[in-house]
Amino acid sequence: MSIFSKLNFKDQAFRLREDAILDATTTVLASKGFDLMTMDDVANLIGISKPSLYKHFKSKEDLVGAAMIRLLDGATTQLESFPAEYTAKEKLSALLEWALRVRLDGGLPFLPSTSNAVREMLMRNLKYVGRVIKLNSQLEKLVIAAQKNGDLNNKLSPDVILFSYYARSCDPAVEYLQRFSKMDTNAIVENMLRVCFQGLED
Repeated sequence: MSIFSKLNFKDQAFRLREDAILDATTTVLASKGFDLMTMDDVANLIGISKPSLYKHFKSKEDLVGAAMIRLLDGATTQLESFPAEYTAKEKLSALLEWALRVRLDGGLPFLPSTSNAVREMLMRNLKYVGRVIKLNSQLEKLVIAAQKNGDLNNKLSPDVILFSYYARSCDPAVEYLQRFSKMDTNAIVENMLRVCFQGLED
């Protein structure tokens, strides 16, 4: 039974509007960035009044926090949906593929690396921090397991591998390739995964 089947019509409408608001927030963030984004931008994009927007989110900071939490929840859901027979490395690769496709479709990277203000704001959001800790713990275990299996370099610190992995999810090369190369989405994802897991050697 889906979560929507448990809600009455009014609650369903509220939840659907909230999803639309977060979609619009993601779009505006991707195009304008946090500093230039305004509540008016989001309200105008989905055609609601700013007072209606404030019924859902009290501030721009709340909006961005909710958008990032939704992204992390999506990543956790993806990770938990992979077949049990996947190796640790296969799970890491499949999750990064999902994250890259989210970005190429106009979504946000895992890490808000381009803005100190966003990082500081998110670190004050306890729900966001909790989601980050959960996902990081899951991925760290996969990295260590992949190293033990010989699928990732066990001479490297797990932290180095893990944060290099995160960096791929926010690598600006993704946008440059999408905008300026003749590669389609599948080719971009395939090449980014190869660089991440195999390096630049033949």
